[in-house]
Amino acid sequence: MKKYDYLIVGSGLFGATFAHLAHKKGKRCLVIDKRPHLGGNVYCENVEGINVHVYGAHIFHTSNKEVWDFVNAITPFNRYTNSPVANYNGRLYNLPFNMNTFYQMWGVTTPEAAKAKIEEQRQETLEAMKAAGITEPRNLEEQALTLIGRDIYERLIKGYTEKQWGRKCTDLPAFIIRRLPVRLVFDNNYFNDSYQGIPIGGYNLLIEGLLDGVECRVGTDFFDDRQHFEALAEKVVYTGKIDEYFDYELGQLNYRTVRFEQETLDKPNYQGNAVVNYTDAATPYTRIIEHKHFEMFGQQVYDCPKTVISREYSTEWQAGMEPYYPVNDERNNTLADQYRAMAAARQDVIFGGRLAEYKYYDMAPIIEKVMSLDI
Repeated sequence: MKKYDYLIVGSGLFGATFAHLAHKKGKRCLVIDKRPHLGGNVYCENVEGINVHVYGAHIFHTSNKEVWDFVNAITPFNRYTNSPVANYNGRLYNLPFNMNTFYQMWGVTTPEAAKAKIEEQRQETLEAMKAAGITEPRNLEEQALTLIGRDIYERLIKGYTEKQWGRKCTDLPAFIIRRLPVRLVFDNNYFNDSYQGIPIGGYNLLIEGLLDGVECRVGTDFFDDRQHFEALAEKVVYTGKIDEYFDYELGQLNYRTVRFEQETLDKPNYQGNAVVNYTDAATPYTRIIEHKHFEMFGQQVYDCPKTVISREYSTEWQAGMEPYYPVNDERNNTLADQYRAMAAARQDVIFGGRLAEYKYYDMAPIIEKVMSLDI
């Protein structure tokens, strides 16, 4: 009999939730993580009394009450509502696309006028495509233009998307942007979910609560002594890169990553919002996060005399960087399918999470996925 029922490689949300549920069932678990801390990409550092999202903003949102109750039973969440702002050459627009955006863009004040303006621009694109013999959008640019029109595409989508993916919109597949949310109401709430918020006191409290009572080791790389770690447990729960697990047997998958430029400022309020996207092509970063606005509201913002911002630069992943986003093009999707088939054939390993499945996940679906497993 092996020492552990489960060796869990990675202490991010998938690994921590799995360990929590397995531990509650009396399973013996060991969680290892190559980073010097637990929590994966939801890890926070306290700077000047502000919980800084070290690996980028994480906003929990869901319509699944079971998931919402689950995380709030670990640690209570606040009432943060995600309402990002877009900055295009110094002009500000509300996101997602709603009546505030359309008023800022065109000066329209009624849903009928906004709808007519969008339809007018859509038809211009569709007629131009028809004249050129194009029956279906061939790329992201054509897809976006047929959905929302030229003004919003050029000011709020094109530059941001090309910075995010490091590719021209005409070189990106249309399926990335199959639909764009358009709200003909004055509503800046980015998500449609019933529940959203941030753990009061930061995400570290959520991870600590999930891993309470579970044996954990940080600064421990599975691949430094793979045979040793695999021999410790009846089953492995693997949350790292799927291609790395199979020693890149079929080739390497591509990823996008993010570089953060963090700055502490001697002022209580820098931009008045947690998230401001920079959608012009000339600004090198995609957005600025002001971390205090995730947990401080009203007078609390000014009671804390300093603020911390992070500028985010999207770039191509290279060895030594943290892989963030799968690249959804034909080559990578085909290769990922082949690796996923290899993973499905393994009875002794559970592959789960963004990297192990080569799939973008929000946080709540990760927890739903773990809850659905037979642990």
